[in-house]
Amino acid sequence: MARIDVPAWIPRVAMAGDDELPSLGEQPVVSPYGRDEIARVAISGEDAVDQAVAVAKAALGSAPSAAERARVLDRAAVLVGERADALATVIAAEAGKPMKQSRGEVARCVDTLTFSAAVARTLGGEVIPMDAADSGVGLMGMTVREPVGVVAAITPFNFPLNLVAHKLGPAAAVGAPVVLKPAGRAPLSGLALAAILREAGLPPGMLGWVLGDGVAGEPLTAHPDVSMVSFTGSSTVGWAIRATRPDIRVALELGNATPVIVHDDADLALAARAIAGSAFTHAGQSCISVQRVLVQREAHDALMQELLPLVDALVVGDPLDEATDVGPVIDAESADRVLDWIAEATQLGARVVRGGERLPEGPAMLAPTVLDGVAPFARLMRDEAFGPVIAVCVYDRVDDAIAIANDSPLGLQAGIFTARVDRAMAWARRLDFGGVVINETPTFRADHMPYGGRRGSGDAREGPAAAALEMTYPKLVITRVDPA
Repeated sequence: MARIDVPAWIPRVAMAGDDELPSLGEQPVVSPYGRDEIARVAISGEDAVDQAVAVAKAALGSAPSAAERARVLDRAAVLVGERADALATVIAAEAGKPMKQSRGEVARCVDTLTFSAAVARTLGGEVIPMDAADSGVGLMGMTVREPVGVVAAITPFNFPLNLVAHKLGPAAAVGAPVVLKPAGRAPLSGLALAAILREAGLPPGMLGWVLGDGVAGEPLTAHPDVSMVSFTGSSTVGWAIRATRPDIRVALELGNATPVIVHDDADLALAARAIAGSAFTHAGQSCISVQRVLVQREAHDALMQELLPLVDALVVGDPLDEATDVGPVIDAESADRVLDWIAEATQLGARVVRGGERLPEGPAMLAPTVLDGVAPFARLMRDEAFGPVIAVCVYDRVDDAIAIANDSPLGLQAGIFTARVDRAMAWARRLDFGGVVINETPTFRADHMPYGGRRGSGDAREGPAAAALEMTYPKLVITRVDPA
């Protein structure tokens, strides 16, 4: 992997207001592909968290007008677009995401900020028909939306820029001060966006940040002056935060073992392209990467004939190479876990038809893997693998497919391929997921849609308009308009 020069305008230290926060020392940011050190960042502890939250709390009620907040977000979107090459390179280097996918993430970040600007201009309350009750005659009622308080935003490594935008954009739109903790293994992209928002005119008190994983994250989520935690990441960590903070709003966007049902009347070429394209994006490290393929028995052989050549054509290698389709998983431990799950599936009767091994390019490099005949009770069919692996399972009746899809503690997003959209709409109602996508990969996400899960995948909704509702509360205001 070629060494990159991280732009000097990207911060390396924690900040609150205009002040650098105290540090516990430095931590290297290391490429998951070549294990090269990309940069070093200062790590924050409890003292830094206390200062950051205090500055954010002091900023409550002092946000610029909605019009100015919208202009800040518009300017930030332009700056992200102007720095797209540098941002994509940083994403590829620190997260191992191939350049073509990193460029896509930058473009989505521009969308997220633009949609957030629209929210700043349009978010409002509602008029309450007070005279619907006899006691309300002569009164006028309305709701206005106010920031919930200080928001702690905690983001993962797999979309280190755009998932930060999904926290900071809506918070800026509603005027909520934020303390950001970006992913410990890939913090530079989030720091870059924070710097861009400040450069675009967001007052320093409205956005601070701390660095490090547990040493910063635990005191941040536990802080008594934090009014909301917006968390995207693993289910284990997310539900632990919810358990320790029942007193505040906790918005969780967690993982998935994404299923796609392929019925025998589906366009199998379309389904195969969608599956191959989305199962291995960022080495399967997306919470809605296709992981489980439930195919009707009559369509199985034809689907595999369409799918396997597409998997064979994927280019695996250096994420900084523009030709690469599949890069590394985030670290060797993650690769070990995926290989363990593959081994378990084969012991239960599955057959590896592609991949299934570590590649010589490095300990975090896995070959794109397809397993056929996976038992419904294997871990690959129930839990989130977060790696470049597809588990194929045959069904005879659609009732069986829906039961297998639902037989997971996770319920973020699912997909259906069939020629009968009327039938698919009925099936979608029976899938216990936050979203169901028909005749498109369930990895699809547009950044303005209300995106989120059910059950173990969380219960919040993201997308700027939905997140703005999570980050505000409605205040009822009533006034008498008839003196009589």
